[in-house]
Amino acid sequence: MKNTIVVGQSATRRIEIDTPRTIDFLGEALRVYATPELARDFEIVCRDFLLGHADANEDSVGTGIRISHGGATLRGMQVEITATVAKIEGRLVTFDLVANDSIEEISRGSHSRFVVDVEKLRAKVAAKAASLGETQAATP
Repeated sequence: MKNTIVVGQSATRRIEIDTPRTIDFLGEALRVYATPELARDFEIVCRDFLLGHADANEDSVGTGIRISHGGATLRGMQVEITATVAKIEGRLVTFDLVANDSIEEISRGSHSRFVVDVEKLRAKVAAKAASLGETQAATP
């Protein structure tokens, strides 16, 4: 990871709330931004920010997210998501999060991501998958 990340840097993205980002269980008239999609959008903004500071063999994985979601944003509205670097602890970066639609603040929280060497992670996951395969093969 490059040493170009500093506390206070931020990234902002504007997102239109399309149908896939909305809940459907309350019917068409109440299609609003779904909390899991909001969390996903926060993660993407943070990951994209970190990719701008990562070496060629690096990416990041989420290690935790805590958000409130107190405003209903209708399908078709725009949301502005801002992630601000709050803390850097080695390869662990924590962001303060805020999301606003055109009327109100809809969400606030924090998200942590760990910068990883992709090949090391791939090897670790492959070893776990192999171990799982051995365990399943041993189970009658």
